[in-house]
Amino acid sequence: MPTASVNGIDIAYTLEGEGDRTVVLVNGLADEKETWAYQTPALLEAGYRVLTFDNRGVGATSKPAGPYTSELLADDAKALVDELGITDFHLMGVSMGGMIVQEYALKHPGDLKSVTMACTYAAPGPFCSRMFAFWETIAPVMGVPTVMRDVTLWAFTQDFFRTRGDELAEFEAGMKYMNMPIPAYLAQLAVIQQHDTTDRIGSLSVPSLVLAGEEDLLIPTSLSHELHELVPGSEWATTPGGHGCVWEHPDAFNTAFVSFLDRIEGDAR
Repeated sequence: MPTASVNGIDIAYTLEGEGDRTVVLVNGLADEKETWAYQTPALLEAGYRVLTFDNRGVGATSKPAGPYTSELLADDAKALVDELGITDFHLMGVSMGGMIVQEYALKHPGDLKSVTMACTYAAPGPFCSRMFAFWETIAPVMGVPTVMRDVTLWAFTQDFFRTRGDELAEFEAGMKYMNMPIPAYLAQLAVIQQHDTTDRIGSLSVPSLVLAGEEDLLIPTSLSHELHELVPGSEWATTPGGHGCVWEHPDAFNTAFVSFLDRIEGDAR
């Protein structure tokens, strides 16, 4: 697995595909780069090169002391793409990744063809803040896998629980045996607790898509729509599923995302 020593840490990454149309994908809280397994093949098939990586604090990337911020993790992403010589690319993040890409697009708009912010918000608000405070309380006592069991309950729809038991069991097993140190988890958790671009995101000048699961309970769809309303000229789209729509309904998610990318590419020609 290749790594890049940038911004004071070692970042594990995977770069797949060929050509000059590149998509950079940014993970959510506690997610490793392999969680893009449902998106990468679709993007490759559509003719895009794909960069995935482990954020600071998870997977094979360094896990220095926290807390972290969305701006710090955006700086990590910037350092990585600069090291790899990637320019003029499409940037997409889900959940915490959607917060990171907001900071990236605000600081480095000239790097980007587009930015997609999925299942995310400009600020957490009272509901999400209380949920995350609960996770912060139980993680040191009961461990990260226990917290992730709670996340699973919020991430998928009732239909998924009723009809797709085998897939659900696979997700639950992955959560049960998750190997993320508690300090690293809490350091990343601080990102989603503290993120707030409400007063700045209106200056975003990059072609933008805000994409949400129709039944998202973890980060309510209404919060994503509020983000859309704050971003001038942004497109809005929803897909079936909840917060885990990238896994529950990947074909619909990928279709919406690739359609946006292809429109941007077409406009650029």
